[in-house]
Amino acid sequence: MRFDAHKFQLKRAERLKHQLLLVTGLLLTFASHGQTLAQALDQAWSRHPQAVAQPARKAQSQAQADLAAGLTPSPPSLSLSNLSDRLNANTGKNEWEVELSVPLWLPGQQATRILESVSAAAEVDARALALRLQLAGELREAWWTISGARLAVELAQRRVESARALESDALRRLKVGDLARTDANLAQNERLSAEGEWLESQTALRQAEQAYQLLTGATAPTHLAEEALPALTEGAPVHPDLAAAQAAAQLAQARLAVAEKSRRDAPELAVWWVRDRGDFHAPYANSLGVKLTVPFSSSARIRHDSLAALADAAQAQAELARLHQRRTLDEEQARLNIELSQQQLAKAKERLALTLDTVRLAEKAFALGESDLSSLLRARSSQYESQALVNRQQMAYFAGVSRLNQSLGVMP
Repeated sequence: MRFDAHKFQLKRAERLKHQLLLVTGLLLTFASHGQTLAQALDQAWSRHPQAVAQPARKAQSQAQADLAAGLTPSPPSLSLSNLSDRLNANTGKNEWEVELSVPLWLPGQQATRILESVSAAAEVDARALALRLQLAGELREAWWTISGARLAVELAQRRVESARALESDALRRLKVGDLARTDANLAQNERLSAEGEWLESQTALRQAEQAYQLLTGATAPTHLAEEALPALTEGAPVHPDLAAAQAAAQLAQARLAVAEKSRRDAPELAVWWVRDRGDFHAPYANSLGVKLTVPFSSSARIRHDSLAALADAAQAQAELARLHQRRTLDEEQARLNIELSQQQLAKAKERLALTLDTVRLAEKAFALGESDLSSLLRARSSQYESQALVNRQQMAYFAGVSRLNQSLGVMP
C-alpha cells in the first residue's frame, strides 16, 4: 500500500479541528451550566449606564475634594491695563498697571467645604451600591421568570406528546370500529389544544430570555440555581438603600452648613503694581499697592441659599425615615410570602398525587372500554393543572427567597 502524506495531514488536521470544537463546546456548556446569579449580576452591572459613569463621578468627587483643600476657594486672577494719550495729545503720558487678585476663605467655610466633599464622595459610593442592589432585584425577577417559563414549556411538551399518543390510539381504534367518531374528534381537538398551549409557552419563554439578555448581554444559563435563605445574624451590614439615604441626608446637612458659612461672596486680596510717566521727558516711576475687597451680604440671597439647603436636608431625613419603615414592611411581607408558598406547595403536591392516581384509573378504564374518552381527558386536564400549580408554587418559593434577600439588602 502506498502512503499518501497529503491525505494523512488532512485527516490529522480534521481530527484536531474536531477535538478543538469539542473542547470549545464543552467549555461553553460548562460556562452556561455553571453560571451563578452573582456572575450574572457582574455581567449586568458592567453594562449598566450608572456603572459606566461611576469612574467619572468618583473623579468628580475627588476634584471637589481637591478644590475644598485648596489655599483659596477659587483660582487667583491676573489683570493688566494700559493708559496713554497716544490717540489725542500724544505727549508721552503712559501708565501700565498689573493686578493680582486672590480670593479668601470666609471663617469656617473651608472646613464645611471639606466636609461636603467627603459626604459627596460617600454618597456616590452608597448610591452606586444601592443601584447595584436594584439591578440585582430586576435580575432576580428575570431569573425566576425564565425558570418558570421553562417548566411551563416542559409541561406543555409532555402534554403534546401525551395528546399525540392518545390521538394515534384513538384513530387506530376508530378504524377497527372500537371507538366512536366523536371520541376520535375529541382526541384530535386535545392534540390541537396542547400544541397551541405549547406555542404560547415557547413565546413566553422567548420573551423572558430576551428580558434577561437585555440585562446581562448574554443568554440565560441552562441551570438556574436557587438562593439560600438568609442567615439570622446580628451585626449585619446596613441595607444599601438605607446607606444611600443616610449618605444623602449627611450630604444635605453638609450643604446646609456650607450655606450657613457662605453668607457673602469670598473677599479678595489684591496686590497691584503701577509703572507710569507724565510725558516723554519724564522718567518712569513705580508704585505698589494693596487692596482688600469685602462684598456685602444680601438678606434675600441668604434666605434663598439657606432655605433651599434646609428644605433638602428636611426632605432627606423624611425619606430616610420612610425608607426604614418600608424596609421593615418589605421584609415582613417577604417572610409571609415564603410561609404561604410552602403551605400551598404542600397542598399542591397532595392534589397532584391524587390526580395522578385518578389518571391511572381513567386510562385503565378507557383501555378496557369501561369509560369514554371525555372522562380520561378531564382526568388528564386535572393532572396538568395540578402539575402546573406545583411548578408555580415551587417557583414562588424560590422567588420568595430571592425577594427576602432583596429586602434584606443581600447581594447575590
